[in-house]
Amino acid sequence: MLRLFTGLEVPQDVAASLSIMKGGLAGARWIDETNYHVTLRFMGDIDESAARDVWSLLGDIRRRRPLTLTIEGLDVFGGDKPRALVARIAPTPALVELQAEQERLVRRIGLPPDKRKFTPHVTLARLRDTSPWHAADFLSARGRFPTRSFTADRFVLFSSRASVGGGPYVVEAAYPLV
Repeated sequence: MLRLFTGLEVPQDVAASLSIMKGGLAGARWIDETNYHVTLRFMGDIDESAARDVWSLLGDIRRRRPLTLTIEGLDVFGGDKPRALVARIAPTPALVELQAEQERLVRRIGLPPDKRKFTPHVTLARLRDTSPWHAADFLSARGRFPTRSFTADRFVLFSSRASVGGGPYVVEAAYPLV
């Protein structure tokens, strides 16, 4: 079984600016900046045959132009039970269309629909036993992250080990956006 997902890589300079957020949040398990990415479609644990189908189908995605992604600020997912600290990405039409096309293709080979609504983001930390008050305090102190844009000129198929999360991630295939 392989754990696969597609995503957009975060350039090193942008990752470095995001990594300065590390620290000062109880219950946070910080993601290494080399593993920052914007997930497009999480496939989960799939067998090798389905993985080959995914690899092949992704090559059928019609060519697109590089995407400009803009970090809008910091947020916490999970509401009363915070589970992740994230950098929000503005959901442009081109980004949403790319994700929707991937969703359609992987469903064609029998993968179940993604249960979560696509909310583009970069996960900075996974949270465990973080109170909503601590999360709110963190956001009020650091949530005014300056808007930052970057260009993605490819999307990739990542694999990861079945683990607690946060990497390491391996690029299995890359698909240019040209």
